Amino acid sequence: MLHLPPMKTHPVFPIAQDEPARRRFLKLMAASAALAGAGCSGPPGETIVPYVTMPEQGVPGLPMFYATAFVRNGLAHGVLVESNMGRPTKVEGNPDHPVSAGATDVFAQASILQLWDPDRSQAVFRGEEMATWGAFEAALQARRPRFERDGGAGLRILTGTVTSPTLAAQIAALKQRLPNLRWHAWNPLHDDGAAHAAQLAFGRPLDPVYRLDEARVVLALDADLFGTLPGSLAHARAFTAPRRLGDAPDANRLYVLEATPTLTGAYADARLARAPHEIEAALMRIAARLGVGADPGRGADATLDRWEAAVVKALDGARGAALVVAGPNVSPAGRALAYALNYALTQRLDGPLAFIEPVERSPLDHGASIAALADDLRAGRVDTLLMLDANPAYDAPADLDFAALLQRVPLAAHLGLYRDETARAAGWHLPMAHCYEAWSDARAHDGTASIVQPLIAPLYGGRSAHEILALLDGAGTRDGHALVRATWGGEDAAWRDSLRRGSVAGSAARPVAVPGARPPGPMSVPAAPPLVALFAPDPAVDGGAFANNAWLQELPRPLTSLTWDNAALIGPATARRLGLADGAVARLRVEGRTVDAPVLVVAGQAEGVVTLPLGYGRRAAGGVGEGVGFDAYRLRTRVSLPALTVERTGRTHDLVVRQKEVDMQGRDPVHIREVARERPAQASMYPEREYKDYKWGMAIDLNACIGCAACTIACQAENNIPVVGKEEVARGRSMHWIRVDRYVAGPRTLFQPVPCMHCEHAPCEEVCPVGATMHDSEGLNVQVYNRCIGTRFCSNNCPYKVRRFNFLQYANQQVESLKALQNPEVTVRRRGVMEKCSYCLQRITRARIEAEKAGRRIRDGEMVTACQAVCPTRAIRFGDLNDPASDVVAAKASPLDYHLLEELNTRPRTSYLRRVLNPDPELE
Repeated sequence: MLHLPPMKTHPVFPIAQDEPARRRFLKLMAASAALAGAGCSGPPGETIVPYVTMPEQGVPGLPMFYATAFVRNGLAHGVLVESNMGRPTKVEGNPDHPVSAGATDVFAQASILQLWDPDRSQAVFRGEEMATWGAFEAALQARRPRFERDGGAGLRILTGTVTSPTLAAQIAALKQRLPNLRWHAWNPLHDDGAAHAAQLAFGRPLDPVYRLDEARVVLALDADLFGTLPGSLAHARAFTAPRRLGDAPDANRLYVLEATPTLTGAYADARLARAPHEIEAALMRIAARLGVGADPGRGADATLDRWEAAVVKALDGARGAALVVAGPNVSPAGRALAYALNYALTQRLDGPLAFIEPVERSPLDHGASIAALADDLRAGRVDTLLMLDANPAYDAPADLDFAALLQRVPLAAHLGLYRDETARAAGWHLPMAHCYEAWSDARAHDGTASIVQPLIAPLYGGRSAHEILALLDGAGTRDGHALVRATWGGEDAAWRDSLRRGSVAGSAARPVAVPGARPPGPMSVPAAPPLVALFAPDPAVDGGAFANNAWLQELPRPLTSLTWDNAALIGPATARRLGLADGAVARLRVEGRTVDAPVLVVAGQAEGVVTLPLGYGRRAAGGVGEGVGFDAYRLRTRVSLPALTVERTGRTHDLVVRQKEVDMQGRDPVHIREVARERPAQASMYPEREYKDYKWGMAIDLNACIGCAACTIACQAENNIPVVGKEEVARGRSMHWIRVDRYVAGPRTLFQPVPCMHCEHAPCEEVCPVGATMHDSEGLNVQVYNRCIGTRFCSNNCPYKVRRFNFLQYANQQVESLKALQNPEVTVRRRGVMEKCSYCLQRITRARIEAEKAGRRIRDGEMVTACQAVCPTRAIRFGDLNDPASDVVAAKASPLDYHLLEELNTRPRTSYLRRVLNPDPELE
């Protein structure tokens, strides 16, 4: 059982140098500014190639961009990494990558903090004692003669999800030499049901590829297309494209039936929350009414019956352009039924839904694979176990007791970024190189291959999985570059082109020609317990890999606004029935296992379902992540959607929710009218200003915003914004320059990114006694840090509440080595200074200098803010309002354009495009 202590005093950096809180503050802020030992590392030994638009040689003071890939859960996300004088400092999406198309998610943005995290593993360990790479190599080499004799009978390799052609080829070569070697895979977030569903439908495993740009009606059944499913960036971009600027809101319609709130459900035109067994029954009834499978009969839920009838009518009317997506919580038989339904609706499998050969090269059923490994460990059949970038002692099914089984292995070695739970349970721990420190390759969800090229030599002497396997194989080279280069072969020109572009030309998988999907055999509606546990990745820490990332811990979760914690999510009626409220600690029990967890009541949560976010309760994550939240893995076994019992404990836990009020209270900050009101000119006592050169402005399209909060993290990375810790967030002192507000209007969830408005008639400027906040010659509301004396009058007078004050010394400037992550173009603020969004003034300056060198004006699209660049749906537009051909002028010319709190007549430079809805008239 996890003991949840009361909220502690905030670990601030004290004025008194002997105050004990200083040590805790350094641990927390080290991961925010991040970088011990950075000065001891340099560029990688091999030649790395800049992105195609950049010069071969860097100019001191100017950043270089390198195309590479950020690999998460085995899948590649095409990125450009900015390097300042050899220091990677910022991640951008790669516009030439077919999946990312210039966008990233919160994890890719925060990966740069993970690179510089001083809590990363920095040494080889044998048990609790530090060792050397040479000692491990000697221990492994001593076993090689026996491997050769018995064909590797006692040798096991455990990996996560592997899409790397090089890694797969290395393991295949090992298995050919050592035929008794066994390769196992375990990723706690792996979708094991996908391969089973394809096997039922087509007789072989295949990967689905959803093409939302070809769909007019989409039904998502517990499937978070915009969040957790592979290809989420591409899905969000494709579905929102026709809705941008309100151009064609009726071009498509999204129906979502889900058990717990998701980004996809929040954006849906029609959403209904139901338990997983009800979702599966609804799928069966919908399919039967469209001529696929047997009808299980009507339920007693009139609301669901009406909803199903509307969905059937919409799907039937969109034949040829209809798509049904069943998510991981739907059984394999149910998902096979969804494939058959798609075929019935389109009569082809190359439209909105196509199939490709599996991108993953590791075993496709991770649950069965880790169970088989556990059986071998229990039976004493394993002599040597190599665990490459996996943490099964923490996240393996609880009934396997994997940490205890590791004690039975004579040589168990763990390769990882952190000395985590598995590292401490294994006999050996080896520090792993970050994906920005090592050569590798990986594929995206559609099969597109990327070469992962390093930007910096390993900071802490880490090695890649390729190098460890080369050591095991006794290969002639252990050089990662040579291993990856050998995989791809070809001419040097093609290799360099792949490095420049960030993807291998023509590597995307081609759709597989398959016969019509076979409906599964007779299906029955599963019986449902009174309460069911639904395990889900956390929006901020994923499955636990990012638990030590302070940026993500402090990021408000998109649909709960919770920070620095996880909580058991339950619906309002279920909470009333159980006598629980927000912050109440409940004892959760699954098959005799218990854990104590705080409760958060969430509107839109299916009744009878308790969602348990994974990735918390870490016991060995680092100074930021250890002891935060409760460990839901302790309740998770291989049983899907287990029965759950809940007991009150009488205790409470402080949950910090950044935004407590989600009702718009009649002020309508998010406009959802379908037509615009006339905007009459309002008189003002402020003098009018004329801008003859540039006049910067921003338009945020609420029709495209999905609330993912990538803009918040991108801004934090670009502008050296510090984290403040849980207690300071509770006091309302979070420092994010752009927040994403969430509102509930009837059944709909609405999002609104809120940066500084850069008002023409700025209330903040009139009250500053020292002129620290003022207008510049291009209309920006700038903050002069060295003038600010901390009166906070400007913040009090700002109606949008977008100004942030450094109440304490949040930015760690005490340790010289903790500065390598910081953007050298942005001032690091001190205690007592106000700060806010600057429209990325440093980027404007850089673009202006380059344009002046060429003797011209800044072209539209050359100046891109950090929040604009990261957005997967192109919801944010920025540019020169004096350029009539600019993108932002076109957006502001829309009749949907409006200003936040327009009645105050502050005349913001940031405006919004009102949300245009496409409701189903059958459900209104």
